Amino acid sequence: MSLWARAQQLQGESLRQVHAVYGNHFPIEVRHFLAPWIENKMLTEIDPENAEHYQYAANFVETLIKELENKAASMETEELFLTRIKLQEAAEYFKVQYLNNPMMLIRVIRHCLGTEMALVKQAEGVIGASPVHQVMSPAPCLPRNNLEITQQIETLRQRTQETGENLRQMEQEHEAFALEYHELTKVQASIQHVQNNPLTQSPDVEKQLRAKKDSLAQKVNQRVVELLKTRALLAEKHKDTVVGIGSLQGRVLDDELIRWKREQQLAGNGVPFVNSLDIIQEWCEALSEIIWQNRQQIKDSERLRTKFAIDPPGSVDILPTLNTQITQLLSSLVTSTFIIEKQPPQVMKTNTRFTSSVRLLVGPKLNVHMSPPQVSVSIISEAQANTLLKNDKMAKGDTSGEILNNTGSMEYHKSTRHLSVHFRNMQLRKIKRTEKKGSESVMDEKFSLLFQSKFSVGGGELVFQVWTLSLPVVVIVHGNQEPHAWATVTWDNAFAEPGRIPFVVPDRVPWGQVSETLSTKFKAATGRGLTSGNLKYLGSKAFRNPNAGDNPNGIITWSQFCKEPLPDRNFTFWDWFYAIKKLTREHLRGPWVDNIIHGFISRNQTVDMLKLRPRGTFMLRYSDSELGGITIAWHGENDEILMIQPFNTKDFTIRSLADRIFDLKYLTHLYPDIPKDVAFHKYYTPADPADRNATNGYVRQILVAHVPAASLSEGMLSYPNTPASNHMERLSPESQLGQPSPSLLRQAAETPQSVSAHEIEYPIIDDDFPLEGFEFNSMVTDMIQSYKAQ
Repeated sequence: MSLWARAQQLQGESLRQVHAVYGNHFPIEVRHFLAPWIENKMLTEIDPENAEHYQYAANFVETLIKELENKAASMETEELFLTRIKLQEAAEYFKVQYLNNPMMLIRVIRHCLGTEMALVKQAEGVIGASPVHQVMSPAPCLPRNNLEITQQIETLRQRTQETGENLRQMEQEHEAFALEYHELTKVQASIQHVQNNPLTQSPDVEKQLRAKKDSLAQKVNQRVVELLKTRALLAEKHKDTVVGIGSLQGRVLDDELIRWKREQQLAGNGVPFVNSLDIIQEWCEALSEIIWQNRQQIKDSERLRTKFAIDPPGSVDILPTLNTQITQLLSSLVTSTFIIEKQPPQVMKTNTRFTSSVRLLVGPKLNVHMSPPQVSVSIISEAQANTLLKNDKMAKGDTSGEILNNTGSMEYHKSTRHLSVHFRNMQLRKIKRTEKKGSESVMDEKFSLLFQSKFSVGGGELVFQVWTLSLPVVVIVHGNQEPHAWATVTWDNAFAEPGRIPFVVPDRVPWGQVSETLSTKFKAATGRGLTSGNLKYLGSKAFRNPNAGDNPNGIITWSQFCKEPLPDRNFTFWDWFYAIKKLTREHLRGPWVDNIIHGFISRNQTVDMLKLRPRGTFMLRYSDSELGGITIAWHGENDEILMIQPFNTKDFTIRSLADRIFDLKYLTHLYPDIPKDVAFHKYYTPADPADRNATNGYVRQILVAHVPAASLSEGMLSYPNTPASNHMERLSPESQLGQPSPSLLRQAAETPQSVSAHEIEYPIIDDDFPLEGFEFNSMVTDMIQSYKAQ
C-alpha cells in the first residue's frame, strides 16, 4: 500500500496534522492526484543541500509541472471543474515559485512525505520498507533535519552523564587519596616519635613502621599518578563536550533560529510561515540544561584541583579556559533566545494602538520565571540601531520617540511552557525624524522597536542584560502615506540579507525576485497569486518597456519600483500595483480566486483577444491609467472593442461588480466562452423578500448600471431588472422604453472605445401595491396611472 493510501487511513489529530502540512506552497490536491508518480520518483537521489544535485532537481520540477498540467487537462467532467482549476493554478505557482529555486520544492516534498511517514509509523507501530519512506525524516519543521539535531543533543547528554560519573569517581579517588595520605602522615609521625623517645625506641617497631610507611607511600604515589591521569582525561572529555556544545549551539542559533527569523520576516510579505519556534525552544532548553550541568562539573573539577594541588611541573590547566568558554556559550544562548515572537506592525501609525510579544526560550529551564524579569520597549532610528550593534549598549534616554504602555513583566505559562510577555496596548505618541536629503521621504526612513530586559540565574551568580530589535518599522501619520511605507517594508522584507548592517538593502535586484515577491504579496491579500502572463505584463510596466517583462534577470531599481512615476502618469509602479491589490482584496477577492478576472493584461492584448471572439464577449482587466480601477472590455457592434470607464472602490460600495455585469445585457459571455451567469451567478445580490413591502410610505428604488453610448450602439436595453428584483418587480415605464430621464444620466465618454457606466435610480412598482395614503408628485402619479392602464 502506498504511503498516501496509508496516510488517508489516519484518524483524528494525526489526519489533521497531515492536512495541516499542506498548503499553498504544495497543495494537497497535487499530492493526491500525483501520489504514485511522486512516491516513485526516488527523491532519495536528490540532496537539496548538495549543489551538484541542482540540475536533477530542476529536471524533476519541470517534469512535475508537465505531469500536473497533463493531469489537469484530463479532467474534463463538470464535477472536476474546480479541481482542474486548482491543479492549473498549482502548475502556474510552481513555475513562478520553484523553476528558479527547484531545491526548495524538493525540501517541501521531502518535508511533507516525512511528516506523513512519521504519523503513519506512529499509528501503525511499524517501519515501512519503501525506499522513499526510509529517507524521509519525520521533521515537523521545514526544511531542516531535526532528527540529526535531536541525535546530537542525545549524544551530548550521554557525554555529560559520563563525565558526571567520571567526576564522582574522581571525587572518590580524591577522598581515598586523602585517607591514605592522612594514614601516611600518622605513620611518619609514629616513626618520628619512636626515634625521638629513648624509652620507646625499638628496632623491630621502627622497622615495622618504616615498612608500613613505604607501602603507604607507594600507594599514595600510585594514587597521585592515577589522579593526574583521571584529571587529564576528564578535562579532555569536558573539552570535547564544550566543542560539541559550541558546534550544535551554532547550528541551532546561527542556522535554525536565524532561519526562523528570516521566515518570520518573509511572512510579512505573505510567504507561508511554518512556526517551528516550539521545537527550537526544546533544542535550546536541552542545550541550556547540558551547558549548566557541564559548567557545574567544570567548576567542581576546578575546586578539586585547587583543594589537591598535585599538578606536576610544566602541566597546563585547561579548566579555567573551559569554564570561560562554557559560560560564554550560556551567555550567548540566553541573549540569542530572547526573541520577538509577534512582531509589531511594520507600518506604524502614530497614536494608534498596536501589539507585540517577546519570549525567552530558555527561561523555564533556568528558572528565570521564579523572579519575573521586566521588559521595556523603546523606538530607535536606523543609526541608533547601528550604534547598538557595534557597542552592545544604548545611551540612557537615547530613543527616537515616545511609546505608551511600554513595560511589562514576563509570565510563565505552564500549559505551553512559554516564558513571555504580551504588550497589548502600546501606542506611539511622538517620533523624532532625521533630516532628509535629496529625494528622501519620511516613508523611506526605517525605525526599530528595541526590547530590553535584565535577569539573573544561579542565585545571582550570572546576570544577563538582554535586548532584541524588531523588524524595520516605517512610521506614518496619515493614511495616504501607507502605500509608500509598504513599499519600503516589502522591499526590505524581501531582499534583506542575514547579518546586514541595519537596515541596509540592495538598491538593485533581479526582476525574477521582485516578481516572486509581488505574486506572493498578491496571493496573501487576495487568495490567488499571479500567472506568468500577469508577471510579464507587470515587468513591462516596471521597466517602462513592453518588451522587457519576461526577462527574470533584468535588474530593477528601487527608484523604478516606487520613486519614479510611470510614463504619462502621476503615480509610481508600486502605487498602481498596491491600489489594485487593495481593490481586489476588498471587493473582488471571490471573482479573482475563481480566475474570472484576467486582471493584469495590456489594452492592446485585450483588444486582440476579444476581436477573435463573438460579439458580447467581455473581459475584466485592471486599469493602467487610474489607481485602483478595473474596467470591462467587450466586443460590441460594428466589431468595436469598447471599454467602460474603470470602476473603483467607491463604485463597488454602491453596487458590486457582478450586479453591474448583470445589468449590462449586451455582455453575454466571459472570455473565452463562459456564459456570464455561469461565471458570476454566485456573486449576484440575492433577492430580499423584505424589500417588497415598503413600510415608510415611499416607493423603494433600485440602482442599475447603464452605459449610454453602448445602449445606443447596441440597440438593446442596458438596464434590466436587478437580480434582487428580477422575479418580482417591474421597472418604470421610462426604463421599459429605454429612455431614462436625462437628469439621471451622465454624458458618455468622448471616444466610442471608452464609455462610462452609471447607476440610475428607478422606482419599483408592484401591481398589488396600495397607492392610497401616499403622496406623489404629479409626474409620478401620471406615470403610475399610465402604467396601471396598460
